[in-house]
Amino acid sequence: MISQFFVLSQRGDNIVFRDYRGEVQKGSTETFFRKVKFWKEDGQEEAQAPPVFNVDGVNYFHVKVAGLLFVATTRVNVSPSLVLELLQRIARVIKDYLGVLSEDSLRKNFVLVYELLDEVIDFGYVQTTSTEVLKSYIFNEPIAVDTARLPPLGPAAIFMQGNKRMPGTAVTKSVIANEPAGRKREEIFVDIIEKISVTFSSSGYILTSEIDGTIQMKSYLSGNPEIRVALNEELSIGRGGRSLYDYRSSSGSGVVILDDCNFHESVRLDSFDMDRTLTLVPPDGEFPVMNYRMTQEFRPPFRVTALIEEAGNLKAEVIIKVRAEFSSSITANTVVVQMPLPKYTTRATFELEPGAVGQTADFKEVSKKLEWSLKKIVGGSENTLRAKLTFSQESHGNITKESGPVSMTFTIPMYNASGLQVKYLQIAKKSSSYNPYRWVRYVTQANSYVARM
Repeated sequence: MISQFFVLSQRGDNIVFRDYRGEVQKGSTETFFRKVKFWKEDGQEEAQAPPVFNVDGVNYFHVKVAGLLFVATTRVNVSPSLVLELLQRIARVIKDYLGVLSEDSLRKNFVLVYELLDEVIDFGYVQTTSTEVLKSYIFNEPIAVDTARLPPLGPAAIFMQGNKRMPGTAVTKSVIANEPAGRKREEIFVDIIEKISVTFSSSGYILTSEIDGTIQMKSYLSGNPEIRVALNEELSIGRGGRSLYDYRSSSGSGVVILDDCNFHESVRLDSFDMDRTLTLVPPDGEFPVMNYRMTQEFRPPFRVTALIEEAGNLKAEVIIKVRAEFSSSITANTVVVQMPLPKYTTRATFELEPGAVGQTADFKEVSKKLEWSLKKIVGGSENTLRAKLTFSQESHGNITKESGPVSMTFTIPMYNASGLQVKYLQIAKKSSSYNPYRWVRYVTQANSYVARM
């Protein structure tokens, strides 16, 4: 049972607010934002607020989507996972109807957004989060926003980076918007999105590795034709008695071994066991066809090495190297490398490689972190950063133990680490001349990419 729902910008501006039950004080938006912005934990100057917390008897639940904070409040004891899932689904429904999820699109379409919220939640109780079901109750049409003004890591921009073969219209078109001149472009988008977590030892060995992946689909096909999606024929779910040695020896031959997976309710698995084909009639809006997880060892996209050495009583030198292990035809975007430094670090000067373009390095004095930003990294290349540190006191301990670990964030379009592929995308034909556009796109992002010192 939800008392309030609201959406805040990163600055704390209240964009959308709906009070369903009048049980929570009106200043809850300010209370929430102050708590999140200045969250502190024992022994930490800066900390990230958990997704669920309680202030003065009010439970606050929040998720961050496309740089916006989606928040629900309640005074009763409800399942946290249920409310967090609801917030994610509300964000997805709004995105389906607006085409683009951003502060600008919410402000321009607030009438449509409030209409959606009143249908999704009634007096604090959830009614439906289905884009298709909501269509019969929604009468306002969306006002388009300029996609060129989206932030570089916005949901619509993620597939626009680096390669012109990846159109971004799947995430910038509303499910109810009319096309110019009344014509509808027949097209379907299948996106394989993977978030990878890797931990390297100080020697460079992989300690843990995991992939959380999803196959997203968004259909703009009229008449809801049946779709067949064929995946790798040598796809296995679970090890099936194989040893880890067997997996490694066969990994080069196209075998993909997933730990587990689940499917959308519209997917029929009649022939999945035989030929790894998914059959479905896609509903309106963007939805996950399949979610999967893989914990087998895979080839990481980046190798990261970091070294810190004393260079005098009050000085030290840091060397960080990042090597791209993927093909030179692929480019990673918006790479950020961070490394916590000893608490007594007062100054850092940086030295980039000669000819380095689109790279910046900075020392965050408050959090005592080194931050290295690279606009792009081409596959097969190696980048190095050198930093000279100045300390306020002589180090009496091991500065290696007081530094790190090194963490990375990145986005790699048209690349996936698991090897899972869409072999073909078949659409039931209405006529011989019916040939809609098919787009299959891949992207890999860092979830937790860490190298120990």
